[in-house]
Amino acid sequence: MNKPKSLRAQLLSKLTLPLLFVVILDAAASYYVATHFTNQAYDRWLLDSAKSLVQEVKTQQDHVTFELPPIAVEVFRWDDMDETFYKVESQKTGFMAGDDGLPSPAVSALTKDQPFFFDGEIDDQPVRVVSVLTVPKTSTEQVIVSVAETVNKRRNMMSELLLAVILPQIVLVLITGFHIWTGVNRGLSPLNDLARMIARRSAKEFDPIADAGVPLEVRSLTNTINALLQRLGSTLITQQRFIENAAHQLRTPLAGLKIQAERALSADNPETMRLALTHIKNSTNRLTHLNSQLLVLARSESISHSAPELQRIDLTRLVRECCMDWVPRALDRKIELGFDAPDSNVQISGDDVLLRELLGNLLDNAISYGRPGGHISVSIESSPHARLIVDDDGHGIPCSEQDKIFERFYRVPGSPGDGCGLGLAIVKEIADLHAAQIKIANAPAPSQTGTRIEIDFG
Repeated sequence: MNKPKSLRAQLLSKLTLPLLFVVILDAAASYYVATHFTNQAYDRWLLDSAKSLVQEVKTQQDHVTFELPPIAVEVFRWDDMDETFYKVESQKTGFMAGDDGLPSPAVSALTKDQPFFFDGEIDDQPVRVVSVLTVPKTSTEQVIVSVAETVNKRRNMMSELLLAVILPQIVLVLITGFHIWTGVNRGLSPLNDLARMIARRSAKEFDPIADAGVPLEVRSLTNTINALLQRLGSTLITQQRFIENAAHQLRTPLAGLKIQAERALSADNPETMRLALTHIKNSTNRLTHLNSQLLVLARSESISHSAPELQRIDLTRLVRECCMDWVPRALDRKIELGFDAPDSNVQISGDDVLLRELLGNLLDNAISYGRPGGHISVSIESSPHARLIVDDDGHGIPCSEQDKIFERFYRVPGSPGDGCGLGLAIVKEIADLHAAQIKIANAPAPSQTGTRIEIDFG
């Protein structure tokens, strides 16, 4: 299981990592700049020293000589931090004066009167060396003059420069980090306030969360939560109404069962007992039907709240089989039940059990409220898309009631029979699950009476 990630940690990492990268990049640039200018300054001093020694290279009687008084050598070498070395050598005669251990440059790298700088070692000490190739007057002999010094002053200067540059940057990073930390905390405080506000609410409190003074980014969250609270409140109200209506619908047949059972127990003759048992049977049938519809409604609701697994179904076959199941019930009321469909199969995506329940409720209503000796027609259309149509020639549904009949436990005033008002509510729930549209209208000619219900699967 993945551990939850902290929003504060993510924000701090996204803000501080680029800052650290910039600081490291700036420190590297500062190191390069400090090294460059330090070497440039001390290399200039080395070159000046080398040029001063070049002036002491002279020609006497066709021989190249180099003479430097001891006092001059002492002054040349004096330094309180570094050691200074020099070396004069001729390409003909070799070493002439100075420190023989000083490394010599490659001759190919030298150009007359052009300095050549390089790093080397003498007595296991790192040194910076400059070499100058010169040819004395009245001579063709090439002489290499090299001057070197250890790098203590360079390192000290680089340290001072880096300290002068990096120390303010470190202070700047600390100040910036502090402001980032406090800024992230201030930015997250509305979320913490929102969490505390929601935590203080009771389970039955669905009032919208106040968003006055809430930042725009957090307001989108509060709006979403408010919308969720509104839906939860509506769902709770619907659930309470459903429970109240179900309890009311169950109370009547249960009360009838109790009365008829007491009547049967107190009856003295078989005829009275048989009549009471008949009423008990009718009440039991009504309870069974109500319980069945409540279960179907609950099942369709549970499916609608999750991703429904719909499969390809032959609507023609399903409707034909369902109509065959209802033929005996229609014959009991002397009602003719007809079926009409295209010759080819009509395929839709749906749930087989729920679609049978949908058509079963439509046929149950049509048979229960149709006139005896009447006609019910069930038809399927495939063009422009699949459509299921149920026509009856009963009394019809008043236009003023057509928007209400799909509400749970609602029955048209004055309706005959002992229905519970769930049939069309189940039809609506199942149709919505299949993304189908329900249309209700008066039956077409020639009857001009009754009701037409269309389930459009387009």
